[in-house]
Order: sequence, then structure tokens, then C-alpha cells
Amino acid sequence: MDRRFLVGFPDTNEIALDMSKDKALVIVESPAKARTISKFLGKGYTVEASIGHIRDLPQGKKEVPEEYKQEEWAYLGVNVDDNFAPVYIVPAEKKKQVSKLKKLLKEADALFLATDEDREGEAISWHLQEVLRPKVPVRRLVFHEITKEAISAALESTREIDDSLVRAQETRRILDRLYGFDMSNLLWRKIGKGTSAGRVQSVAVRLIVQRERERMAFVNATYWDLEATFSTTEGETMPATLSAVDGRKIPSGKDFDSATGRLKNDQLLLLNQSDAEELMARLRSAEFEVGKVEVKPFTERPRPPFTTSTLQQEANRKLGFAAQRTMSAAQRLYENGYITYMRTDSTTLSNEAINASRGLVRSVYGENFLHPEVRVYKGKVKNAQEAHEAIRPAGTEFRLPEQIRSELDSDQFRLYDLIWKRTVACQMADARKQRVSIAIEGGGATFTASGTSIVFEGFLRAYVEGSDDPSAELANKERILPQVAERDPLKAESLEPKSHTTQPPARYTEATLTRTLEERGIGRPSTYASIIGTITDERRNYILKKGTALVPTWRAFSVTRLMEEHFQTLVDYEFTAELEDFLDSISRDEVGREEYLKKFYFGDESADKHNVGLKAKLVDKLNEIDPKETARFLIGVPEEGEHRDPVFVRVGKWGPYLEQGERTGSIPDGLAPDELVLAKALELLESSQVEEEPLGVHPESGKPIYLKVGRFGPYIQLGDPDDPEKRNQGLLKGMEVEDITLDLACKLLELPRTLGPHPESGEAVMACDGRYGPYVKCDKENRSLPEGMSPLEVTLEQAVELLKQPKTRGKRAPKEPLRVYEEKSPVTESEVKILDGRFGPYVTDGVTNASLRKGMDPKEMTFEQAIDLLAERASKGPTKKAAKKKATKKVAKKKTAKKSSATKKSAGKATATKKTVKKKSE
Repeated sequence: MDRRFLVGFPDTNEIALDMSKDKALVIVESPAKARTISKFLGKGYTVEASIGHIRDLPQGKKEVPEEYKQEEWAYLGVNVDDNFAPVYIVPAEKKKQVSKLKKLLKEADALFLATDEDREGEAISWHLQEVLRPKVPVRRLVFHEITKEAISAALESTREIDDSLVRAQETRRILDRLYGFDMSNLLWRKIGKGTSAGRVQSVAVRLIVQRERERMAFVNATYWDLEATFSTTEGETMPATLSAVDGRKIPSGKDFDSATGRLKNDQLLLLNQSDAEELMARLRSAEFEVGKVEVKPFTERPRPPFTTSTLQQEANRKLGFAAQRTMSAAQRLYENGYITYMRTDSTTLSNEAINASRGLVRSVYGENFLHPEVRVYKGKVKNAQEAHEAIRPAGTEFRLPEQIRSELDSDQFRLYDLIWKRTVACQMADARKQRVSIAIEGGGATFTASGTSIVFEGFLRAYVEGSDDPSAELANKERILPQVAERDPLKAESLEPKSHTTQPPARYTEATLTRTLEERGIGRPSTYASIIGTITDERRNYILKKGTALVPTWRAFSVTRLMEEHFQTLVDYEFTAELEDFLDSISRDEVGREEYLKKFYFGDESADKHNVGLKAKLVDKLNEIDPKETARFLIGVPEEGEHRDPVFVRVGKWGPYLEQGERTGSIPDGLAPDELVLAKALELLESSQVEEEPLGVHPESGKPIYLKVGRFGPYIQLGDPDDPEKRNQGLLKGMEVEDITLDLACKLLELPRTLGPHPESGEAVMACDGRYGPYVKCDKENRSLPEGMSPLEVTLEQAVELLKQPKTRGKRAPKEPLRVYEEKSPVTESEVKILDGRFGPYVTDGVTNASLRKGMDPKEMTFEQAIDLLAERASKGPTKKAAKKKATKKVAKKKTAKKSSATKKSAGKATATKKTVKKKSE
């Protein structure tokens, strides 16, 4: 590599650097990326990580600089009165790393900003330049793969920071803050804590809720046909399905109206069970022959190489990976030089990549499997600046998956294998197939046998696309039918009536939601993983997972209805897509942002009065929205029975519940909205009323004992609901509602149970049941009960023996580390080790803790992987618990300092008084 080249400097001409004697600082986002790049650079380069963004908008008014705290807009961190100027701060957890970067910069003759080449990476570089204020030449280093060739080429073609990309990222950040902060605040007031809104998040939730509404409105239909097995004169068999009787076609699922369950076409023949059985009896004596044979050849082309979106979809289908898991593995593969940049909308491949793919096809599969011409795939990317290559193996010669298996963890290997196969397959020959349809006639009935055969595998030898529809995937599998000709006789070996029920539209999975968002132009593929992570976060309680299906909760219904009825534009699919196009226009330097932001937030004064901005609308809606209405959903009205009032689901602060007149009932956790039909709701209401009947009367207090079901499960209640002295006791682990008798309930109510005095101290020994399970205690000492020992049965002797043993919880002796690395942390300079925690193994550097991912083995984890995990966790900022703890310590420290200062002042006054008295006495 020629070590002399030109580097630009802000507001000056380019100057020459001689890297044989000059020093350069290269800044990237992560330690993993830094390690990989440093392998390809000489001694004159120092490569350091920023560990994500070093600067951001404040997370609330507390973090806003003092000079702005009195401003009305301070809580937003955006000066809406001054062209929406953002206020940036360096978070506390980033200050140490910023200081380190400043120190390294003082020793450098040039600065290379080598962050990712998308909007987010461009913004990180801009913030680094703004905060570090370098006095040396600064250049942007851009590459889409971390290989020696790519880094060398990037050094020869550095550029300046792209202001258009920075403005686009900043505008997105400002829009998200204006939308998210104010809307979330309103949702907290009207629906409850933990609710939030977001530009793409709210639309994604609406899509899932809308699909559940379609399922709830769906009316299923049942129809019958016959399944048959026919054999040829040579003894070969084939399955077939009844398709027509006396010239009238038998319907399939698509022929029914989903809103009514009725046939769309009256000319079709709808069979019920008795019709099907009568037809079967009639056809038992019929003679059958081949009526028609149709053979239709077709070709199947390989899919394009992966984009961010298609990689997430396929990894979800084929590997079962959630979007975040996919992107996490892809990030590590990119940073360690195994694949190209993983955030891309492009399906194009470089000439080097195409040559590498075609060479592998020849060597691995043979010349016959190579497509005769180079395949070129074109995407729909508008942004030329962001139209990178597709995701592919890095380098000019793709390493075989088996060659690097030992270097990767399980997730990385499986994902690399997927990417390798898809990339190679895209240059392979078409697969040639043929569909065969055989019509079988007899007794006035027509049966159809369908088959598919592969004439030439082509690209299917390397890669088979996954499917979101299991039945379609099954239909596309190869099924070979016997060779027959028209009028060949066939024998009906079996005839069976078969019932079919139409199915509601399938719920979204992560893969289908990602595809739908991309098709509608909502959001960007690079953000889908975080969006899905947000809406499936248990703390928000919006979306639950049943297998791979995304199921909305009643809280999601409530939030979506409020948004649709009062902020329709904000969850409109077209508006959200247009907003994304606007951000793209900024990145292409086609439009400015100030005018748009003013209209969005303050409204358009030149338009009619209905076109008010978000700020005014929020003020109006705060008084207008009635949470009792937006949080109530009609299930149905009973037509018979004692209770005829409408049945509603009401979403309260503590969760959803059923309401019918004066009656209320609990809704079991995990019951999907479309499963809560009227019959099920009435059943739940009835069972809830049973709770109002007491199990019996407590023998000592004479109060009634009830078995209740609350938000956290079943429990025993002593006393009537209006008894101010009533008390509750939860069931012990492993107890079922069916097991609870009056006698057992009385025993549970004895907890905490006094076992007797301690033989040494005389203090009472108690058996209790707590948040973390049953335990015994005496004075300030407590010990958990071992598995199988009940607090209802433990004896004094057993408790005393347990209390003698060393603590295993609380201030316990720390466990031995699972692993301690010899190298020190590059960030904290402390020991890096893997510990066994309450929720599984985690790695720590004394400041940051990061849980090991599923499938990671502590014994096999390298130091580099441990540092990557810590960097990834640190980039997300402190947890809420850690931040609260830190804030509490800060307040306590201030109080202590204040108290100490007051004490010193007091002591100073006392000394001064003594001196004065002494002086007077003299």
C-alpha cells in the first residue's frame, strides 16, 4: 500500500500525509470493528471505537443544560421556536470514552472517521467531529466490507462528511422526538403507564390489530368433498380430490365470503356430510378412467441476493430467528470481516462478487449449474447515496461455510451459511419443473390428481426459498404421479368423505410484518428489528408471541382505537410512507426540513382550520378524549339466558376484564382477542361469579374465605370484599385451583407461621412465603426452603438447621467466575470475567454487564466476543434501574455535601464566637 496520500482538512486545501512517519487516528463504532480494521493498517494508525453514538438528544428535562431548563420546549430537547434546533448532550456513560478519544487525537496528525456508510453512521461521524473539534486533517473513510482490499481502496478515495445524510438522520430524530414524547405522554394519561407511540411503531401495531379485527369478523364455513386413492393396472397409486359432480364444481376455501361464510358463486356444488357420504356410497361401484392429462413445464428463477429486509424474513422462516437476533449476528459477521455491510436496500453485486459466485458454482456444483449469462438484479432504491451492495460474503473469494465454522458461534455460522448459499444461488441456472394434472372420471364425478416434478434442479441444488404459507410450501414439494394416458382404466382403492373449514387470515409473523412494512414503504429495513423489539417488549404489553405469530393485546386495541379516532393521520399508512419519502428527499438534498416540521408541529395557517398541527391537536384532545370509551370493546349481546346486557371488554389500569351490567370477570392471560367470542366471555363471567361464593368460614375468626383470581394469579382472601381488615394469601408454587379445599385455605392463611423460639437466641422462628419463594427467618436472618419442603409443614428443628447454614441468597459469598480473561478491558482497564447470575451467565468489566445470548458457551467465548457483547450493551446506555440508582446516589451525595458544608459553617461560626468571647474577656 502506498503510504503517502492526500487528506482533506475543513476549510483548507488538501495536504499530503506520509504515513511512514505521521500518525493517524481511525474512529469506528465498535471494538470488534476496530480490531478487524487494525489488522489491515500499519503501525502509524491507531484504531479506536466510539462505542456507538457519543452524543444524543436529552432523555428528558433533567438532562437538558441549565440554560434551557426554563424553556417551554425543554422536555423535548428540541427548540421548536428556533427552526427546531436540537439540543445535544454527551451522556454521562459516554464521557470517559470521549475523553479517551480526545487524548488520542492530540497525538495524531490526521483523523479518519470510519463509521458505517448509512445515515446513522454519517451522523456518528458528524457528532465526533463536532465534539472532538480536531485541529488536524479530517476525512471520511467509507467501505462496505472489512477486507484488506476494501480498506486500501477506501484510503485512496476518502471524502468529506455528507451533510445531506446527516440532516436526514437529524430530521428523523427530531420527528421521532416530537411525535413520540408528546403522544406517549397523552397515552400515559389516557390509557396507563408503559404505553408509548412512535412514527413507525404505532403503524406496525395498527397493522397487527387490524389483522386481528379481520380474524374476529371472519365467519368460517364448512364444506365437504371426497379424498380418493386410485391405482393403475401396474399397481402404482396416486391420491386425488373430488373436483366436480355432474358438471358442477366443488368449492374450495377461496370461494366463500369471509364476512358471511356463504358461497360467492351459487353455481358451485356445496356438499354437507350426508351428501358426501351418499356420493361415496354411489361411487363405490363406479368404474373410473383417466379423462385428461395436462403437463405444463415451467421454470423457477433464483431469488436476488439478500437485502436487510429479505435477510430478516428468511432467517425468521428458515432459522426461527427474531429480527433482532438476525441483525445482532449479522453485525458481528460484518465487523469481523465475514460479510458485507448488513444495512442495505440494494440487490446489486459488484463485478468481483459476481465472479466469485460464478467461480464457486463451477467448482462446487459444475458447469451445467451455472447460468449462461451474468444475472443482474435491480432494486427499487431511490437513494443513490445509500444504494450499497447486497449482503454477501466478504472478499473476492468467498470462504466456504465449513472452512470458518470453528471461528463462528452457532448463530453466526447458520446466518453466514444462509447468506453464502443465497449469494451463490443467484448466479446459478434456472430450475426446470413441470406440473402434471390428471382428471379422473367415473359415476358422474371428476377427481383431480396433481403433481410436480423437477426436471433439472438448477439453483435448488444450493438454495430453496422459505415460505410463509406452510400449505403452499407443501404443495410446491415434488410429487411424482404415475405415467398414464387418456382412457386408461383406474381402480378406486379408497374413498373417504373429508370435511374442510375455511380459515381466517393468518396473523403476522416477524417475517410477514417486515415484508408488509417494506411493501408499503413504512420505515426503513434497518429499523425493523428495533421496531419489532419495541412492540413485543413485555413492559409495553402491546404484542405477544404465540409460536411465531404476533398477537395484539387488548391494550394494543385500546391504543390503536385512540390513535385512529383522534390522530388518524399519524397512523395512516400512506402518510407514514410519504414521511419516509420526505426523509429520503432530504438525504438527496432535494428539500429543506424547517417548513415541513413547522406544518407538522404547529399546523399550516394558510390551510383550512382542520389542518392543525400536532401541538394544538394534543391540547384539544387532552380534554376531549374519554378513556372509558376508547378502552371499551363490544363482544356481543346474549339472545337468551338470565343476563341479556351487552358484554364488553374494558381495558383498565391493571389489565383487561369483562363487563356485563354489574357483573365483571377476569380474562385469562394469553387468551387472544379473536378467541374471546361471546360464548367464551359468558363462560368466564359465570366462573368469575363462582369466586363470589366462599369456600367456607374460618374456624377462628368466623370470617368467610374466598378463592379469587387476580392479575398475578389465584389467591385466598379472608373476609368480605368490603372488610377493611381483609387479608390475602397467594397459593404456593405448584398448587392448582382445583386442589384448594377449606382446610388447605386455612393452613395457607396461617402464613407467616410461628414455629417456636430459637433454642439459642429465644427469638421466634417463622415460616413464610415471599416473592422469591418460601423461606424461614429468625430475627434478621433468613434462608430459602429447599425444593420439596413446604412452609406449611417445615418443623422448628428443620428451620434451625437451615438457619445454621451459610446464606445462599442476598449477601451471599460470590460464586467463582465461570471464566476470567487474561486481557484487561480496553474501556475500563479492569478485569473481564464471565459470572453465573440469577438469570444465567453474563460478562462484566466491572462497569457494564451483558447477558450471554442463547446458545453461547462461556467456555468457548473468546475475549473479542466478550468485549463485543459489552460494547453492544454499553451503546444502549444504562438500564432504567441503573440510571435510577445512579440518580439516587447523586442526590444522596449532594445532601451529604450540603450537610457537611452546613456542619463546617456551623463549626466555623462556633470557633469565631469562641474567639470573640475570648477577646472580650481579655
